[in-house]
Amino acid sequence: MRRVSVDIGGTFTDCFVVWGDRHIVRKALTTHQNLALGFHEALERACEDLGVSTKEVLSSVDSVRYATTLGTNALIERKGPRLGLLTTEGFRSSVPLARAKGYGVGLDWKSQLDMPNARRPDPIVPIPMILTIRERVDFEGDIIRKLDEDDLRAKLRELVDKGAEAIVVCLANSVVNPIHELRVREIFLEEYPGHLLGAIPVLLSHQVGGRKGEYTRAMSTILDGFLHNVMYHGLGSLELHLKDEGYDKPMLVIHNSGGMAQLNSTDALQTVHSGPVAGIGASEALAEQTGLANVVATDMGGTSFDIGLVVEGGHKYYDFEPEIERWMVSVPMVHLVTLGAGGGSICTYDPVFKTVAVGPESAGSDPGPACYDRGGLEATVTDADLVLGYVDPANYAGGKIKLNARRSKNAIEENLCDDLDLDVIEVSKLVKRTVDANMANGIARELRVRGHEPEQFTVLAYGGNGPLHACGIADALGAERVLCPPYAPIFSAVGAGNLNQMHIHEMSTWTVLFDAEQKSFLSDFEDFNRRVEELERRGREDLVRQGIPAEEVKYRLELDMRYGNQRVTTAVVAESPRLESPGDVLSLIRQFGTRYAERFGKGSEATAAGVRVNIIRVASYVDQSGVTFQAISPNGVRSAVEPVTTRDCHFVGVDGPVKTAIYDASALAEGTEIEGPAVVLTEETTYLVEPGWHYQAVKGEAVWLTRSES
Repeated sequence: MRRVSVDIGGTFTDCFVVWGDRHIVRKALTTHQNLALGFHEALERACEDLGVSTKEVLSSVDSVRYATTLGTNALIERKGPRLGLLTTEGFRSSVPLARAKGYGVGLDWKSQLDMPNARRPDPIVPIPMILTIRERVDFEGDIIRKLDEDDLRAKLRELVDKGAEAIVVCLANSVVNPIHELRVREIFLEEYPGHLLGAIPVLLSHQVGGRKGEYTRAMSTILDGFLHNVMYHGLGSLELHLKDEGYDKPMLVIHNSGGMAQLNSTDALQTVHSGPVAGIGASEALAEQTGLANVVATDMGGTSFDIGLVVEGGHKYYDFEPEIERWMVSVPMVHLVTLGAGGGSICTYDPVFKTVAVGPESAGSDPGPACYDRGGLEATVTDADLVLGYVDPANYAGGKIKLNARRSKNAIEENLCDDLDLDVIEVSKLVKRTVDANMANGIARELRVRGHEPEQFTVLAYGGNGPLHACGIADALGAERVLCPPYAPIFSAVGAGNLNQMHIHEMSTWTVLFDAEQKSFLSDFEDFNRRVEELERRGREDLVRQGIPAEEVKYRLELDMRYGNQRVTTAVVAESPRLESPGDVLSLIRQFGTRYAERFGKGSEATAAGVRVNIIRVASYVDQSGVTFQAISPNGVRSAVEPVTTRDCHFVGVDGPVKTAIYDASALAEGTEIEGPAVVLTEETTYLVEPGWHYQAVKGEAVWLTRSES
């Protein structure tokens, strides 16, 4: 297998190249002004290790897989076209009101509680650019007010006259009957043919999101329209550049649904948070192949700390109304919790609690932490790690980035020491203790809110800073061991290389499996099966369009179910793709009851209240080859490795400097065991073995960090 996988983060661009039996790991700084520059720098470094030219690699690989932050950056910077929104008369305020949650969506819980300073985000579509048209479809799809085409033509002219560069159409209940949305696009093309105005995109909400809920569906379509140009030009230019370098296949783009697709079959919104989602995919593959069972995946990079859960049995956690930036949308996305706790997270003084606050703001890669010597003046987590002696200033990122320790000390002294009345070492310890505690609290909260305890899970620590903070996170969490997986520094890029091409389509429905009032079960199987077949057809067409033979496409049927009129729905992966008998209905109800009891406790099932399906969802995918993980259990093999040097480091809870053994990448050899304190330096990351912890390297350069026996 020959394959290139790239994950572009907020600070670093990670590259993973599979070249037969060789696996090459490389990083480069993310170049936000042109993401292709960082991409190619990381790829060139990998090619140097292979001793092969970039053109030879790109002309030989089976695919280039790409997880990007392009959409995330565009939202943060508000770089996008001027949008116009057409909605049903009477719904003009749905988007501005944002379900009365707009002030808090996308913020951490402390900011959500700060009501006096609550501010809604600047609107992507200004209120004057939101117009209504006369039409109405009811919840069953029946037309109760025909589309007023004269009114529509007038509103289209008004939006164009106001400078709309893209038009979003979100009409009430269009997911049930899209006839009016489709007619809007037809009339727009009649009024403004492509040769007259050029390519003004018209985005229809029923084609972006398949579930009811006008606000979230409208925001999904608005964000898709806002990101359309930047994604089209950014990824399109990268694909053209790859072709110039000898790559003659379509580039594959990672989706936040846990799959991927060619660029021509990717919506802009599907790329947001795609990198961390790829890491969860790699964690799932590792757990399945090595028997780890329950895993909590943690990715600490330069900008953020991402948490995802992988539960034994294959139950995936999805967000069906995830928060992206400051808005709630309705696209299926693998569940992910993101904290502002990366290496570049900025540390400030908290005057209320008289301590250090870490994040959520980040110095990113430009200017980066103060020690990068690129003009950064704020103290960051990486600056604290450098002051404490964990990071080698001469060999950071394989020596490609020379760190300036003096600037780190100055930044910490000027921003924090006076307010805290502590010296620079004690402040740096406080920064480390705070960021480790924040990450541990995030893990514990995510586990317990879903009915799990930390001791039931193995913690995976990966990303550029994951191995550096693994022991500190485990100490704060009370965990006994942590696994730094194979290829830990670029584990999300490994995940990008392991994902399958997949599309998810969903549809709102009102399917009553058990009617509590009539005491009857569903008997009209034809309507349910017709809906499933329609979703399978859409997914199959998406994949066939990308060159996948129809007979290779597989399907997974998922249903969002609930008891009676409960607001909470539970996702169930149906054992059978069709309902053909009362026995199939009873089996599905039992399966739902089992999942519900797992989530809320045995005895909480309430079948007597009725059972209903709200959403039918079909994942259409094709199985593809990926990297196979080796067994990661210690096998009794021991190898001796001598430290290359020693230096003084400072540790939380230990007074004064501690003489610490420093090892190089040879310590990743299988069987190496080291007692803390110790530091293992590699070109792409640093493994910190804190006092009281034991380091053990196993196959594939994976590392177990275990609390030492007292």
